[in-house]
Amino acid sequence: QVQLVESGGGLVQPGGSLRLSCAASGIRFSIYGMGWYRQTPGKQREWVATITSAGTTHYADSVEDRFTISRDTAKNTVYLRMNSLKPEDTAVYYCNAEALALPTYWGQGTQVTVSS
Repeated sequence: QVQLVESGGGLVQPGGSLRLSCAASGIRFSIYGMGWYRQTPGKQREWVATITSAGTTHYADSVEDRFTISRDTAKNTVYLRMNSLKPEDTAVYYCNAEALALPTYWGQGTQVTVSS
């Protein structure tokens, strides 16, 4: 059974930081590209960042230079370090796992709220 379990969300003040984690099980983690997406009520899910199986990273313009995605293959975990958080970063954050010719998997999401 495949599971992606996010954690680390919460309430933070503007300018603050959070680190999200996504622990994967039931997949061959090393061959999957891992991504973070976010969604607010009434809007489509938005791509945030991706790290490929080779470790190459890509970011949405809105988070470039503030967010850092990383992965620990020994722990089957992907992280999203979020700095300089803004109210507009408030969303439910989801991780996903993608690999060529294999199913895509999603976690259940973790809420991030940026507010004073």
